[in-house]
Amino acid sequence: MLGDGDEKLLSLFDYILFALTLLGSFLVGAYFGLSKNKPRTTEEYLIGGKSVNVLPIAISLVASGISGNTFLAVPADIYKFGSNYVWTLLADCIGFLATYYIFLPIYFNLQVVSIFEYLEQRFDKNVRRLTSVLNLCATLCYAPLVLYLPSLAFSQVSGIPVHAITVVTCLTCTLYTTVGGFKAVVWTDALQFVLMVGSVIAVVGIGAHSVGGLWQALAIAVRGDRWEIFNFSFDLTSRNPLWGPMVGHIFFALSTLTMNQGAIQKYMGLKKFQDVKKCICLHLVGHIALKWMTVLIGNVAYAKYVECDVLQSHKIAKIDQLVPYFVLDIAGSIKGLPGLFIAGMFSAALSTLSATFNALAATIHSDLIAPFLSNDVLRRREGHILRSIVVIAGSICIISALFVDRLGSLMAFINGSVGVTCGLFVGLFSLGMVFPMAHSKGALWGIVSGFAVVGTITIVNQWYTLHGITNNFAKPLSVELCETPINITQPSDIHQPEQPFVLFRLSFWYNSVMSALIVTLVGLCVSWCSKNDRPWVDPDLISPIFKFLLVQRDMNGNSLDMYTIASSYDTDKYHFEDSQS
Repeated sequence: MLGDGDEKLLSLFDYILFALTLLGSFLVGAYFGLSKNKPRTTEEYLIGGKSVNVLPIAISLVASGISGNTFLAVPADIYKFGSNYVWTLLADCIGFLATYYIFLPIYFNLQVVSIFEYLEQRFDKNVRRLTSVLNLCATLCYAPLVLYLPSLAFSQVSGIPVHAITVVTCLTCTLYTTVGGFKAVVWTDALQFVLMVGSVIAVVGIGAHSVGGLWQALAIAVRGDRWEIFNFSFDLTSRNPLWGPMVGHIFFALSTLTMNQGAIQKYMGLKKFQDVKKCICLHLVGHIALKWMTVLIGNVAYAKYVECDVLQSHKIAKIDQLVPYFVLDIAGSIKGLPGLFIAGMFSAALSTLSATFNALAATIHSDLIAPFLSNDVLRRREGHILRSIVVIAGSICIISALFVDRLGSLMAFINGSVGVTCGLFVGLFSLGMVFPMAHSKGALWGIVSGFAVVGTITIVNQWYTLHGITNNFAKPLSVELCETPINITQPSDIHQPEQPFVLFRLSFWYNSVMSALIVTLVGLCVSWCSKNDRPWVDPDLISPIFKFLLVQRDMNGNSLDMYTIASSYDTDKYHFEDSQS
């Protein structure tokens, strides 16, 4: 259960709502798996045959981009550490603009199925396969987190074993994704989006009412130092300054928007590029609105427990249990509301998981299987291969979820570990799309260096964090007005452990920044030193707003011959050459 406090169980109606969420998702997926709707080609299975309209794809993008972890981990993080997470909303806006103007034009022009196809065209097969394998490993590590936290929350308020919930949920998601493909993913996301929005609005509204209104809740949070968001300190080891969530999250946002196979597949499912602008605007508005609601939940929960912290009073066992306890506390007597919130959490998890499984089918099939099979075998077995990948990915996800509870605080772990690969992909794709001089050798050394350096820093940092050696920067919490007196035992040993080297104390926000910069800088340095290896560069592989780098001119407009335009008999290419004196 939640902790040492009173047990709070769901009503029968709440269980019915949860069951209907899974059943509704399965039925929508099954509908698109029926013979008359069944996807018959790879294009139909992976991008819906470009027959889905803007609105459902935009809704699907919002739903799959907001996971159950966002609903649970973000409010808990704000409750404990403050609201500087709001700066990620500005970072998201910057990420959306960069996605639309820099990256999406190239993907849409090339009409790639797997985003890693671009890397082969821009660099070579080795870079594509290495990056695809890294993406596969990162995705299979992240997917269990998406599934585990909502399952844990449901288990805490119901008494049902967490692993039983995990198995049932993942099986449902795997089945409807397997049989229905892209359209099943999009339309189940639309259904789940309604539940997500309804649940967060209900929780914010009822929670705010329980503390005297939303403005009152925010005023209490301000007095409790939860809105110290204008902290301009350049201490990179602290999570409190605004630079971490604002700058660090830009790279995270770029990765989840631009280097995310699931998101790009949905954009590629649109008929024309004009639809992309409408879709990305709707995506941005929905994304920001839902994330803002999670910020409000964290502040309202703090206002509710400002004078009796639920963690120190042992009403919950760990901070990640805050939101389910809060929901039951404010709405346990309202039949159906806890069930609605549980349904919303699982809707977020299902939408993210289904997009993940569909994306894995695209990348594994295109990058790791298709190159080794004949065209004849692919034509005959393509459908079976794609569905088998989804089934295997779902099975791995279920098994991996058994070990998630050993990771400590999930918010820091998710942002820290995922930030490594996010930064790698941002650096690599930026290297290809922004810098014409970069080539395959530079890209390969860049991604290997970034993974080795930042991966090591992240692992050591996580070890120190789990052992309580580094400062966690938690805000003050009170137990003064708890109904039952709370005895807080002070540690007998006041000796502070020696702090590790500064690199191993850096805030998790900067992992993606470091890995992106290392990939880019090492890639450019190696490319510059390997002057004889610079190949021809197709202008279609360079972002439209950076094509000016293909030809550099002096103040008089004379070419410096750094990039020479060469015409072949069938296409125009650009080639990097050193300037001659």
